[in-house]
Parts: sequence; C-alpha cells; structure tokens
Amino acid sequence: MAFEPPQRLVRALDEARRDGTEPGAGAPAADWLAVLPDLVASAVARWALAVERVHAPGGGSSLVLLVLRADGGPAVLKLAPPHARPDRERAALAHWAGRGAVRLLDGLEDDGALLLERLRPDVPVRSLPEARSMLEAAGTLRRLWVEPPGEGAFETVGARTRRQAEAVREGAEASGDPEVTALAEAALRARDELLAAPPEARLLHGAFRQSKVLAGERMPWLAVGPDPVVGECAFDVARLVRDRVEDVIASPSGPAITRRRVKRLAESLEVERERLGAWTLFRTVESAVRALRVGRVQDAELLFEFATWL
Repeated sequence: MAFEPPQRLVRALDEARRDGTEPGAGAPAADWLAVLPDLVASAVARWALAVERVHAPGGGSSLVLLVLRADGGPAVLKLAPPHARPDRERAALAHWAGRGAVRLLDGLEDDGALLLERLRPDVPVRSLPEARSMLEAAGTLRRLWVEPPGEGAFETVGARTRRQAEAVREGAEASGDPEVTALAEAALRARDELLAAPPEARLLHGAFRQSKVLAGERMPWLAVGPDPVVGECAFDVARLVRDRVEDVIASPSGPAITRRRVKRLAESLEVERERLGAWTLFRTVESAVRALRVGRVQDAELLFEFATWL
C-alpha cells in the first residue's frame, strides 16, 4: 500500500532519534518507517479492512488510518514503532475495556498494529472553551484510575522518571545555563521527595492532556493514546496543569492562573495539592530540557518560564 506518512510523525520520529532517551528510538524507528507500508498492508489484509484515509496531521508517535471493517462498521487502524510501547497500550486498553478510554477491537499480533473503536478524531475536548474542556478532561481522566492488573505488568512511575531524571541532569549540565541548572536541581529534588513516600498506586494514562480526549458516540468523551504507567494519580494530572501553556504564558496573570489550576485540579480529582505541584514541576522541567536538547529553544523557554511559577 503506497502512501506518505504525515509529516508530524516523520518529524517526531526524527526528534526522538536526536533526543536519544527512549530505547529503540534511533535506527529501529527509522527502520520501522521504511517498512510501514508493508505493516499497513499486512494489518489491512489480516482484518479485511477498507482504508478510507490517513488521519492527518495525526500524532507524533503513530500512524492512524480511518478504516471500515468487513461488516461496514467504522474503526481506526493504529500502528506504532516499538519504542512507543504499543504492547503496553494494548494491555492498558484491554484492562480498561472501554471504561473512559477508546475500546480495543483487536490487536493480538506483535507488529504494533491496533484495531480501535472509531471516535471523532477531529473533535478533541480542547475544542471546548477552556474552563469546560478542563472539567471534561479531568472527568475522563478520573475514570481511568483503576487497580493495575498485576505486579510487573506495567512500568512504574519510579522507573520511568528515573530515566527522565538522568536525562534532565545531563541536559542541564550540557546547557551551561545556571537558571536551567537551578530549575533542574529543584525538579530532581521534588522527584526524590515524591518517590520517598508514594501513595496508593493506580493504572495511569501516562501521557494525558486535552488533545488525548476525543468525542465519542457511546460516551461524550474518551481517552486515547495512553503510555500507561503505574503510580500515584497526581503524576497523571501534572501534564494537564500546563495545557494551553502558550495562552497561560501570554496572560499578564499567568502565575495566578497556574496556581488556580493546580488548586482546582487537586480539589476536583482529590489529589494532594503539594504533590500535584511538585510533579508538575518535574514533568515541566523534564519536557523543557528535552525540548532544549533537540533544538526547540522557544518551546523550552516557555516551559522553563512556566516552571518558575510552580
């Protein structure tokens, strides 16, 4: 099957290669992109699908195609490279069984292909006004927090952030910027303190933000694109705190908006405010250092400024 993968995916894979912190994001990802047409053709034949179109611009870690099943029912075919951990996504979606998340229809092979329920990919919750979108996103996230299926089935927050912490430390040193170093040190201290006494662990989405919530038919809003991890719920909320960060930074009351977000999300999702603020600091600085490492200087500057308000 001949097609051009969306440029957002191509750019994201190249950025992951240059970043180098995710195992398998280098040559294996490039190899995956080269054989992607064959993987699509194999999955289409396996499930007797008819391809309607490639969803563009799509995401940065997978190819998404809108398809029809043999019975004419709409579905989504999603293919992701190994470093994007499609096996863990499959396991999490199977465990949630459609409760708060897109439903897994099939995906038993090891080629990174998932057949998913068709949502409305062009209608993210972010399309709502800011206050309403945050409310709906928070409600969707809460439904995902369930007991994990068993010990060792998913990566823990401690293990994931251990890799990230090392990359933050190295990136801050390489920057030679004392302000970056100070923020990195604060973020690393926060992580150490958080992991010293973690609360009860739940299965988390792991990559939650407003763009990961799409309109559905059986429920108004459903989560997609998890990078599942087991840990405390505040970790999952931290990325949501900085949604629409460009608008927050542009506002003259940005620091106050940030404090209100932390307070309201902590209250509505029943997580400790201080722990949410600390995880938001760590995750924001980690993203900022990663952006700096791959040359997205403007993005890094925005995130570093946001981090100073936490």
